[in-house]
Amino acid sequence: MILSICSAIAAAEPATGNLEQEARELAAQFISELKPRLKLAMQEGGPTRAIEVCASAAPKIADSLSADSGWQVKRVSLKSRNASRAIPDGWEREVLEDFDRRQAAGEAAADLHFGEVSGSRYRYMQAQGAAGLCLTCHGENLAQPVRDTLDKYYPDDQATGYQLGQVRGAISLSRQL
Repeated sequence: MILSICSAIAAAEPATGNLEQEARELAAQFISELKPRLKLAMQEGGPTRAIEVCASAAPKIADSLSADSGWQVKRVSLKSRNASRAIPDGWEREVLEDFDRRQAAGEAAADLHFGEVSGSRYRYMQAQGAAGLCLTCHGENLAQPVRDTLDKYYPDDQATGYQLGQVRGAISLSRQL
């Protein structure tokens, strides 16, 4: 009798290990779809073209992954570029602040992730660090054409001033349990 009760309780608990693995795979898929497009845009038209591509491609990739997977996929940042999509909620803000503390204490941005059950959802975040190429549009010293293009696509842009390796945001995923 006790064994069957324990089995029923275990079966009712969400398999968060599997959910974390799914979330990691979706975060990796998001990056693997966006990064080559940005690199190609940089080769073809420089940073202004990459900004144009990112403005259109990143939301489409997130929406497509969300529709295909049953997860909500988005990018968030404490210094958002896209004010209509990248503003963190309270949970995301806490995780981003923790990522910043951990990175400042020496952890690499690429190693920062966090997942947990929150209410009736499983939530997961994977930090995005500022790599060398990212600093062209997210760094401290932006060329004037880059600033002009950012103003055009993101008039409320706050996502600049980063240094190499710094956490500049995260991919946030959530799924109803």
